[in-house]
Amino acid sequence: MAASAAPSRLIAHPVRRLSGRVRAPGDKSVSHRALMLGAMALGETTITGLLTGEDVLRTAAAVRALGAQVVEQDDVWRVRGFGVGGGQEPADMLDLGNSGTSARLLAGILASHRFTSFMTGDGSLRRRPMQRVMEPLRRMGARFEAREGGRMPLAIVGTDEMVPIDYMLPVASAQVKSCILLAGLNAAGETTVIEPEATRDHTERMLRHFGAEVRVAPVEGGRGKRITVVGWPELKARDIAVPGDPSSAAFAVVAACVKPGSDLLVENVGVNPLRAGLYMTLKEMGADITFENEREVGGEPVADLHVRGAVLKGVDVPPDRAPTMIDEYPILAVAAACAEGTTRMLGLAELRTKESDRLSSVAAGLAANGVRHEMGADFLIVDGDGRAPSGGGLVKTHLDHRIAMSFLMLGVVSREPVAVDDGSPIDTSFPGFAALMNGLGARIESGS
Repeated sequence: MAASAAPSRLIAHPVRRLSGRVRAPGDKSVSHRALMLGAMALGETTITGLLTGEDVLRTAAAVRALGAQVVEQDDVWRVRGFGVGGGQEPADMLDLGNSGTSARLLAGILASHRFTSFMTGDGSLRRRPMQRVMEPLRRMGARFEAREGGRMPLAIVGTDEMVPIDYMLPVASAQVKSCILLAGLNAAGETTVIEPEATRDHTERMLRHFGAEVRVAPVEGGRGKRITVVGWPELKARDIAVPGDPSSAAFAVVAACVKPGSDLLVENVGVNPLRAGLYMTLKEMGADITFENEREVGGEPVADLHVRGAVLKGVDVPPDRAPTMIDEYPILAVAAACAEGTTRMLGLAELRTKESDRLSSVAAGLAANGVRHEMGADFLIVDGDGRAPSGGGLVKTHLDHRIAMSFLMLGVVSREPVAVDDGSPIDTSFPGFAALMNGLGARIESGS
């Protein structure tokens, strides 16, 4: 477990440039959903490119506990499912480690079965709110017992008589949307989620891939969408090739963008428009990024990213872009620290509910490394002068893998080394991160 491992300090040293060819690890969001929908399908689903980070392995263990057969051989995963509503009562509490995606999506599956189940996680996950999925699932007929504030450990008393609902998301959240759609699979009739802003649509794409009927329509007079799933489908096993994770690719991409002389090719990256906000923003800043070999794999758009070092300029990042890049703001802050001028990032309130209060964690990391910035309740402003930041600081990660990786990249592009107090959470999403980056010319090593 990443969170219970002894803290592992890592130090990143400045380097002249990054170069080479690398393949991004499998997309974490797609990997979670491939395992869950494979478990809810009839037959054997074959998955290649699955991310084998700690978070996804927690999902694999959970669907096994529900009765799916999950085996891996030679990097190919095979899932023999139990069908919609066919899961068995877990014999023990489901420990989901640090994975909020596992917890929130599985809640929808567990709530739609007539048994009681229990979920917990590490210290970070137990602090994260589950109320946002409990509220719609209660409307559908499930019951819950939780700690104050809707926090885990969580008891879920499910039902196989789920009531289909129309639910307006209070805030844009792909996790909450997906939870409700998965619960709606075992409801008689049509379950609809209305989202105020478009969020990542991996669940809708994959549901169709497995044979579910999913309809998406614009909200009249607004920017949102109505997503409807028809209940009681017979999901059929499908082969899935997981694309590379754009959030994981972002670390190498940003470091190469801001280092003159860098020349990097990151292969097989998912470029779903609802996940590509960072790359749009970097191009607006003047980054030299080219999408090559664009194609579609398993319903997801994929490309190879060719990145060369360039001089970046500060920009204003509008709040309506946040859902397309919510996980990438920490590494965008690193790019902004290297850019010439001011970068304003707006609409960041959701960052406060991640593995850590990411907004505060990013601001503290910038302060520790001499980067001028201003933080508010839902915004971050970073002032760069076009030079490499001073660096030299120690960053507290608060058990957050993206904080750790982002500030290690700051160390790669700064004038002085940057240390993070604990790099062990990185394995939740990016096993082998330091070795991969070092293979491109970075210098990341263990520190005392």
